[in-house]
Amino acid sequence: MIKPDTKPTTDDPRQRLLLAAEEQFAKDGFDGATVRNICDAAGMNVASVNYHFGDKERLYVEVVRNAHCSGMTDSAVPEWPAKMPAAEKLRHLIEHLVAHMTAPIRPSAIQLVMRELTNPTPAAHAVVEDFIRPIAFALRDIILEFVPTMPERQRLMIGFSIVGQCLYYRQNPAVSRMLFGDDAMNAMTTAAISEHIVRFTFAALGLAKPYPKVVEKEGAL
Repeated sequence: MIKPDTKPTTDDPRQRLLLAAEEQFAKDGFDGATVRNICDAAGMNVASVNYHFGDKERLYVEVVRNAHCSGMTDSAVPEWPAKMPAAEKLRHLIEHLVAHMTAPIRPSAIQLVMRELTNPTPAAHAVVEDFIRPIAFALRDIILEFVPTMPERQRLMIGFSIVGQCLYYRQNPAVSRMLFGDDAMNAMTTAAISEHIVRFTFAALGLAKPYPKVVEKEGAL
């Protein structure tokens, strides 16, 4: 289950600025955070923002992009063999999304990204174009293989339902732990979450049997 990162340290001046700015922007927003406070927190002079990023606006865009990718080494759409069945592509994509959503993440990163996606600025548009759109369109194309005659509105809602299942584990871990306790939530490994969402989705699409009233063996579709 997702756990916050410990506060990272780095000797890379550009990365130090990104991390310091992330905390300032998450706490004070774009207008409230100042270049001087960011540079002071990074232990650098105020000219460093212009040197590394050009200005505060471009720094903000890069901070949001960096926050979105926090904890992940690869945010790209998985590559599949040309003839891979749609069911296998969907499984791989769900596993990719769950890995992203359950990767350790800095509290300031999730706070900043959620704020951006709720009240988008040009920084959110950059994240959508670079990272979210490719995943969303790949998911849309996979669903189209399953239900080519279904109206687009319904196909999109199926996609939103899949993403919503994955996104829950990024947005709500603290509340879930308050409700059900650490032991229950720690048992929800990335593999277990992925398998559940795959099975739940496959059942909705008619690719697997619904959950029985008594599950005799976990993990089998």
